[in-house]
Amino acid sequence: MAESFGTDARRYDEARPAYPAALIARLTSDHPATGHPTTSHPAAAAPAPLTVLDIGTGTGIAARQFQAAGCSVLGVEPDARMADLARSRGLPVEVATFETWQPRGRTFDLVVAAQSWHWVDPVAGAEKAAELLRPSGRFAIFGHVYEPPAALAEPLAAALRRVAPDSPLSGQPARRPLSLYEAGYEKFAATLRATGRFETPEQWRFDWEQSYTREEWFALLPTTGGLTRLAPAQLSEVLREVGTAIDGLGGRFTMPWTTLATTAIRTSADGDPTS
Repeated sequence: MAESFGTDARRYDEARPAYPAALIARLTSDHPATGHPTTSHPAAAAPAPLTVLDIGTGTGIAARQFQAAGCSVLGVEPDARMADLARSRGLPVEVATFETWQPRGRTFDLVVAAQSWHWVDPVAGAEKAAELLRPSGRFAIFGHVYEPPAALAEPLAAALRRVAPDSPLSGQPARRPLSLYEAGYEKFAATLRATGRFETPEQWRFDWEQSYTREEWFALLPTTGGLTRLAPAQLSEVLREVGTAIDGLGGRFTMPWTTLATTAIRTSADGDPTS
């Protein structure tokens, strides 16, 4: 399913929400590589920008936010269609899965996986992330969670059960508690702890809201998991049901979003001259 998101890469890029500015700021601030020139050498050159590796960069939504924060970013993305769009927006991207990607000796201050870590082998991926990080570098796994109002969630679930009974979403409840997603991020943290190569992982949470019209939600919904694989006629039927529900709410609704993150600092490597 992972590469189904590239079916309409432009729609994905335009409709998917960006990540909270507070998250990007927290990841890029208070980092060893962001130090200032020493007082003994006031004319010393400014520090080099943080180097960031974005795993499963997609169209570069998160990567562009890191670029805007002054970072030097490289994306790794298995879907060539998504990678091409990211490149068109000014992001260097290498096409590969993270597990098979060859770093060729490159290391990074920050390694991130935005809405993509569930496609990566968690054990092998955690070990590789540790290898790619410079001592005291940070690894961060983050993504959005949303639960539509019941007045939208129920019609969507019913439509999926009817038109796409084989969809991975058709057998799931209409709404799922946030605690289920938080448990998933705790599993990410447990995997990082098990490597013995990271300091104690932290769990971050950012809550925010976004108002959507019928047209705006119709732009986003087809880019979500499960719906990307529907045939046009199936998708049309699902959107018809959801559209009727939105009309019943007055043509607009407010979606509560939560962005969750699991993040950890790489421990200093024994014998590493830079540690």
